[in-house]
Amino acid sequence: MERVCTIAVDAMGGDFAPDEIVAGAVQAARQGDGAIRVILVGQEQAIKDSLARFGEVQGIEIRHAPTTVGMAESVSNLRRKMDSSLAVAIKMQKTGEADAAVSAGNTGAAMALSLLLLGRIPGVNRPAIASPMPTKKGVCTLLDVGANSSCEPLNLYQFAVMGSLYHSFVYKVPNPSVGLLSIGEEASKGDELVQKAHALLAASSLNFVGNVEGRDILSGTSDIVVCDGFTGNVVLKFAESAVQFITGVLKDAVKSSPLSMIGGLLIKRQFNKQKTRLNYEVYGGAPLLGIDGITIICHGRSSARAIQNAIRVAATAARQRLNEHIKNKLSEASVDATS
Repeated sequence: MERVCTIAVDAMGGDFAPDEIVAGAVQAARQGDGAIRVILVGQEQAIKDSLARFGEVQGIEIRHAPTTVGMAESVSNLRRKMDSSLAVAIKMQKTGEADAAVSAGNTGAAMALSLLLLGRIPGVNRPAIASPMPTKKGVCTLLDVGANSSCEPLNLYQFAVMGSLYHSFVYKVPNPSVGLLSIGEEASKGDELVQKAHALLAASSLNFVGNVEGRDILSGTSDIVVCDGFTGNVVLKFAESAVQFITGVLKDAVKSSPLSMIGGLLIKRQFNKQKTRLNYEVYGGAPLLGIDGITIICHGRSSARAIQNAIRVAATAARQRLNEHIKNKLSEASVDATS
C-alpha cells in the first residue's frame, strides 16, 4: 500500500468555496482508499455544513482558521492574515502536519505565503509555476506561467530542471524532452535571455531538443516548454480562450441547421471525449516548483473534480520526494549551469 499523504486544503479559497472544495476533498479521500488524508482548513462551521452532505467520510479532518484571503486582496496585507485558511494550510507543512497544500484562492497570495513560510529549496534562485497543457501527443508542462515576469538565463535553466523532474514523476515520462520557447528553431533566434539560456540547456545533461515556437506547443514537440513568466502567462491565457472559442464555434455550427444537429449527435461521444482532454480540471492544478514544500495552485473557478485531481497531484509529488530530487539535481548540475 502507498504511504499515507496528508494534504492541507484551503477550503475557503476559490469562487465556489467551500462547497466545491469540500466535495473535491471528499472525492480524493474516497478515491485514495486510505492513502490520502485531507485536512480542510477554514471556517469550521461552514466546512461542517458543507461536509454534512456526504455522511460519514473517512480520511477528512477540519482545522479552523478564522479569516480568509480575498481573491483581489493585496499581497501587502498578508502579514496580517497569518490566521487565514491559506496561510494556515501552507504553514502546516513547516510544522510537519501536512505533506502538501492545495488552494484555489488568490494566486499571488499563495506564491507569497509559500515563499515567506516555506522558503526556497537550497540552490533554487526563483520558484516557477508549472502548468499542464494538453497536446496532440498527451500533455506538456509549461513553465513559468506567472511567478516571474523577468528572468535571467540561470532561472530558465533551473525551470527546465524542475519541470523535467516534475513531469517525469507526475506523468511517468522517463527523461522528458525540454524545449525553450523562442521565435525560431535556430539557436541564434530570440533575445539575449533566450540565447544565453539555450547555451546553458545545450550544455546540460537534460534531454534538450532546442528552441520551440508557439505553434510547436500543442503539437507536443517537447514534454517541457520553458519561458519567462510573462510570456508563459500570455500563452496560457490565450490557450484557455482558444479552447473556449473553438468549442463555442463548433456548438454554434451544430445548432445551425437540422442536418448539422443530426451530424452533431453522431459525433457527440467523440466530441465530449476530446473536450475532456482540453479541460483543465482533468489535470488538477499548477505546482509552485522551487519552494521548500509543495503548493498546488488551482484555477479560481475550480470544481470538485479539479480539486480532487489537484490533491492527487500533490500526493504524487510528496510520495516521490520531488523536492529532494530537485535539490540533488541542481547540486549535481551546478557546474554545468555556470560553465
